[in-house]
Amino acid sequence: MAETVRWGILATGGIAAAFAGDLVDIPDAELVAVGSRSQGSADAFAERFGIARAYGDWASLAADEDIDVVYVATPHTAHRAAAGLCLEAGRNVLCEKPFTLNLREAEELVALARDRKRFLMEGMWTACNPLVRRMRQLVDDGAIGEVRTVQADFGLAGPFPVAHRLRDPEQGGGALLDLGVYPIAFAQMLLGEPERVTAQSVLSAEGVDLQTGAVLGWESGALGLVHCSIVGATGITASITGARGRIDVPDGFFQADRFVLHREGREPEEFALTAGDGLRSSFRHEALEVMRAIRAGETESPLVPLDATLGVMRTLDAIRAQVGVRYPGE
Repeated sequence: MAETVRWGILATGGIAAAFAGDLVDIPDAELVAVGSRSQGSADAFAERFGIARAYGDWASLAADEDIDVVYVATPHTAHRAAAGLCLEAGRNVLCEKPFTLNLREAEELVALARDRKRFLMEGMWTACNPLVRRMRQLVDDGAIGEVRTVQADFGLAGPFPVAHRLRDPEQGGGALLDLGVYPIAFAQMLLGEPERVTAQSVLSAEGVDLQTGAVLGWESGALGLVHCSIVGATGITASITGARGRIDVPDGFFQADRFVLHREGREPEEFALTAGDGLRSSFRHEALEVMRAIRAGETESPLVPLDATLGVMRTLDAIRAQVGVRYPGE
């Protein structure tokens, strides 16, 4: 493959625009095409970001053989259809989180990617963040001893009106899939898939979760305490407690720009993103990881492996089964 990696973007909403804005600043990335269900929307997006080709349907984008990888930025209810279409057409895919609506859809995408020998990755930017990678290395190296507890929360104040997508079952609404995926993925990034899941939610009249808390349990004795909400602004913090120390991420753990390492007998140590790491909210890190993997001929990333994504989806399904959230068509 040539040094430049050629990207397509499927969808034209806010997250697609944010990704495109970061991608155009990567010298060896080229944004060559955009696809939408509306030709007018595709044309406007292409003009905004200087994209050569704009398609008014998904299939045309997926069929474009000049594209090395497609970033799927649709709402998660459409991830299965959009990513599946691209994989069927032979494209590599980066699919925004949450990966799909449920485990069944996720398993179908993973099976399809593996059958077609195409690269597929969930867009979990947390795992690609250089600072989070440093944090994981410290934990793996035993800096805080064996992990005992992982705590993480993500809550927004709202209130969101009934018509908002976060309140709409047809759009996979609720706190869990949009926000809860972050603390769950964070805990499982460190400890793997839990053996036990216990959850409780407060549901809206429409049947989506307004807030959810869960305890994850591992055979090692480690616990994960995770919480998400669309009715209250939390600190969006995380903490990893080990047998000999603790790591605190003071705010915005899902896009961490600093953390503090506490160890017995030592002064606290603060670690922070450097100027060369890029902005904390940048999609740059996950785009660079996708490009690295594709150039290396890899079909998945060691930072966000597909089995780990399936493990997170399994936990999300287990929580929804316990609290009684089902989406139309499931």
